[in-house]
Amino acid sequence: MKEAIVLYPSPAIGHLISMVELGKLLLTHRPSLSIHILITNQAYDAGSTTAYIASVSGTLPSIAFHYFPTTTLPPDYSTTSPHHETLALELLRLNNPNVRRALTTISENYVVRGLIIDFFCVAAITIAHELNIPCYYFVTSGAGYLNFFLYVPTLHDKFAKSFKDFDAPIDVPGTPPLPPSDVAKPMQDRYDEAYKGFLDSSLKMQTSAGIIVDTFEKLELRAIRAIMDGECVPGGPTPPLYCIGPLISSREGDDGGSPECLTWLDLQPRGSVVFLCFGSLGVFSVEQLKEIATGLERSGQRFLWVVRNPIKTMPGIPDPDLGSLLPDGFLERTKERGLVINKWAPQVAVLSHGSVGGFVTHCGWNSVLEALCAGVPMLAWPLYAEQRHNRVLLVQEMRIALPVDELEDGRVSSDEVEKRVRELMESEEGKTVRERALAMKEEATAALSPGGSSWSALAGLIESWKRE
Repeated sequence: MKEAIVLYPSPAIGHLISMVELGKLLLTHRPSLSIHILITNQAYDAGSTTAYIASVSGTLPSIAFHYFPTTTLPPDYSTTSPHHETLALELLRLNNPNVRRALTTISENYVVRGLIIDFFCVAAITIAHELNIPCYYFVTSGAGYLNFFLYVPTLHDKFAKSFKDFDAPIDVPGTPPLPPSDVAKPMQDRYDEAYKGFLDSSLKMQTSAGIIVDTFEKLELRAIRAIMDGECVPGGPTPPLYCIGPLISSREGDDGGSPECLTWLDLQPRGSVVFLCFGSLGVFSVEQLKEIATGLERSGQRFLWVVRNPIKTMPGIPDPDLGSLLPDGFLERTKERGLVINKWAPQVAVLSHGSVGGFVTHCGWNSVLEALCAGVPMLAWPLYAEQRHNRVLLVQEMRIALPVDELEDGRVSSDEVEKRVRELMESEEGKTVRERALAMKEEATAALSPGGSSWSALAGLIESWKRE
């Protein structure tokens, strides 16, 4: 019988893309594998996946998508948690019968070598254990975040208070001390449903057949060593760790042509442009957009800025034009050195362009790795999820980014934007992170090459299936 691997991502587009890239990577090492991806509906709008799945299906017949029936939360479901992650965890738990059905059906025609789950999909590990299928976690963040995630049960037992009530930085093996305010919001309150869900996921991770991480050895040497030495699970076993990254999507999106922004970049001097892009959920208030615009204008730097419209319009009514969201005359005054585009840019192609010399990012892990593989230094401006945690790692541990600091109310001032953009492009600190980013680009290429650390880790993972 043919061998299969079943992948079960969280339905958000960023998590799905990483999981598909993992599937593609497995196929490069073991082309005879059949990859099956389980698709469930989203608990909240985290970006449409339809066009992306269609493009993958059209080009990769070895990857099959299995759509679950739409699952909804029961009418009497209620939670006091303000975090949408709580809804996602609950919806994925309710999908367990669908997971069982899919695994049973796939097993009729294939030898299923493993179920690889996103850490949101923790509920499925019990189904895998019942069906005697090895279950692996796939972590779509880096090893530095995984350290914390594995260490949460230890912190939970050691301290009787929530992270939000800590008055000193949190010590986690293998990473810099973490300010309590930089712990992801759903993890801040130990009595919150979201926190309990992630604590449960961390405990169950210890019972998995292995942890696959989208990172590479030279990028996070200290964090990886702490995990492998068992420091993050002092009271129990740490599953085998497979650092197989960086996984970079070659997806360039929704239009086949060469977008205007690439044509514009062709006309700019080498390494002169700051690219600002904040991910699929990165929407700012009009007030914050104006602060960014003012800071960019005063910085004197060339820029390419992707703006998502913060004003929700009714279906059929066009979005307001960009000029109305930005300071009066801004587009006219900066047209010689700046380009503002609506909603979307081909991020991988932009970052790889020779004219781009810096990246203002929300610190989503996919974006971080894309910048790193292009050798582009970053300004770290986190917005949600584990991104504040990533900022600490990018700035202090990896030293490939400079921080953007918020005001008390969470906004970033135009003065801060101006100062940091200049610093990245002109100062000695900027030069240092640029050199470090270029060095990590080389290390990433080496890790993925035959015999490199990530290549070898993936070969080790596939070898472990033969022994099952």
